Amino acid sequence: MSFPEGFLWGGAIAANQVEGAWNIDGKGWSVADIATYKPNTDVRDYKAHVAVSSESVKKAMSDPDDTYYPKRRGIDFYHYYKEDLAMFAELGFKVLRLSIAWTRLFPTGEETEPNPEGVNFYKNIFEEMQHLGIQPVVTLSHYEMPLSLSLKYNGWVNRCVVEHFIRFCRTCFTQYGKYVKYWLSFNEIDSIMRHPFITAGIIPDMCKNIDETASCYQALHHQFVAAGMATRLCHELVPGSQMGCMLTKLMTYPRTCAPEDVAAAQKKNLENMFYSDVMVFGEYPKMILRDLEKRGINIQMKPNDLETIRDGTVDFVAFSYYMSMTESVDPNAERTPGNTVLGVKNPYLDSSEWGWQIDPAGLRISLIELYDRYKKPLFIVENGIGSRDTLSEDGAIHDSYRIEYFQRHFREMEKAIDEGVDLIGYTSWAPIDLISASTNQMSKRYGFIYVDQDDLGRGTLMRIRKDSFYWYQNVIRTNGAELSYPANAG
Repeated sequence: MSFPEGFLWGGAIAANQVEGAWNIDGKGWSVADIATYKPNTDVRDYKAHVAVSSESVKKAMSDPDDTYYPKRRGIDFYHYYKEDLAMFAELGFKVLRLSIAWTRLFPTGEETEPNPEGVNFYKNIFEEMQHLGIQPVVTLSHYEMPLSLSLKYNGWVNRCVVEHFIRFCRTCFTQYGKYVKYWLSFNEIDSIMRHPFITAGIIPDMCKNIDETASCYQALHHQFVAAGMATRLCHELVPGSQMGCMLTKLMTYPRTCAPEDVAAAQKKNLENMFYSDVMVFGEYPKMILRDLEKRGINIQMKPNDLETIRDGTVDFVAFSYYMSMTESVDPNAERTPGNTVLGVKNPYLDSSEWGWQIDPAGLRISLIELYDRYKKPLFIVENGIGSRDTLSEDGAIHDSYRIEYFQRHFREMEKAIDEGVDLIGYTSWAPIDLISASTNQMSKRYGFIYVDQDDLGRGTLMRIRKDSFYWYQNVIRTNGAELSYPANAG
């Protein structure tokens, strides 16, 4: 067993979680800029953290401070990007997955010409990456759509957002196509059902003519159409480029072998892969259409929409994988949180402090399942564990727990490759500590690089290499051949 030659090792970040600089150089409000840190809310209650209303949006916009709006400050990658990229290069990164903040290029989303300072910022990043030998993997929409489009149109529910998004995509392809080969349209496109505002700018109390669930499906359809258009446009404007879809892989097992539990788990898994099914196969699954019909949900489509989706299928399948869960028809079954989901607890697995169950074998199972289903190259673009790291007396972070987590997952990746899975790359979430997506915490740390900042923004922002930094550096250097390399070898 071994990783293939040219395997794309690296890490993944998102603009809204690292950049900061939320209100300078012409950047406009994004949905991330009103994401609130709630210190008195249970960190496992993700719904309470992502809840939004018109009133909460107005309150956030009237507050110029960033103390309880951590994504406004991120880790100041906007000013530290050269230092951070240099550390990624020291790690040996072949690729870095990052996103382009829509509102840095088009502050409200409706401008006809991009903001020059925003264009230059990403140009400078890509040129620096090129100098360091790091290839970009760019996500076009990663939980940072213009807040103006949300307030004016209820986000992606309105068809006009497709046109505005494609204008943004065209700018990205023409300005940065010479630097970028790998593109992703929407981050975790399936998440629209779990946090509609973050994913698609949908504010529940603005869903007037149709309810929130129907609004989500309408917005999702518009995103499918936009993804198809973006894929065709990317292939046209960036010769040799590849466009991928991006799915939250939520592996669900039956809690027992009772047929009812098996059926419940099957339903969860089919629902999870519906999104990538559309973007890979170019059509809505018949069972999904039947389910929508039974629920009385009628998606409004234009005459050429299905053709656009069919003609804009993706070149590879990217996904995040953090945890697995089980499902049961037993109403008394104990449930536990995961990546913005709730599932029945699996007694055979350990859990993180945030309740996410740790299942390395589930990654192998997911890889085999996805490759067997889609027969397209796979790319793991998020995987990691959030933990509370502590600076020791020697000024270091001894995170053996993080090293163990990755060791176990990498071994399962090897097994899947040995089974014949075409896995082209892996980017950890995240190579550097950043603001957590759902709970907006800094203390939920993922990185190989420690950032001196707490949940309220206090700290020096100093970057410190953790023990896992040197371990991952050696994994990349040996192309995964040495997974047990000592953590303190740096």
